[in-house]
Amino acid sequence: MDLAVGDGKIDMKRNWNWSLWIGFFLTLAGFFSYQFFAQFPVTRDFPWANLLLFAVGAIFLLAGLVRAFVRPQLYRGKVFGSIFALLSLFIFGFFAYGVFYVLRQVPASLSAPRIGEKAPAFTLPDQNGKPTALMDLISPNGAILIFYRGHW
Repeated sequence: MDLAVGDGKIDMKRNWNWSLWIGFFLTLAGFFSYQFFAQFPVTRDFPWANLLLFAVGAIFLLAGLVRAFVRPQLYRGKVFGSIFALLSLFIFGFFAYGVFYVLRQVPASLSAPRIGEKAPAFTLPDQNGKPTALMDLISPNGAILIFYRGHW
């Protein structure tokens, strides 16, 4: 803690409360990284990586708030910490609502083939853009098709 004397007053310089900034940054990372993590099945089916970022961000925010309110003479952040905490709570609530409620409301595809059902003949582009028909891929033993529901 630095003391500065000027005009007969003693000013104490307070330290930056980096825990608040790190916590808020991790909350934003948890929200905006969902597009990245949704590319992988292990994190698309249940967003554990995003929830982990939110949890670590909440821990840092809580530690920063405790620092700011318990030792205000040493650390800044009562106002910004409270604002960051409320914004983080709102961001997490919006994320949870979107992922755990809205995305679960997508109706099941009634026209998709069921397990064991014969798939209709179709032609789709392969990874090089060349048209490939299902009949070209079926061997005498059949073929296994896996349908992923979601976005790419």
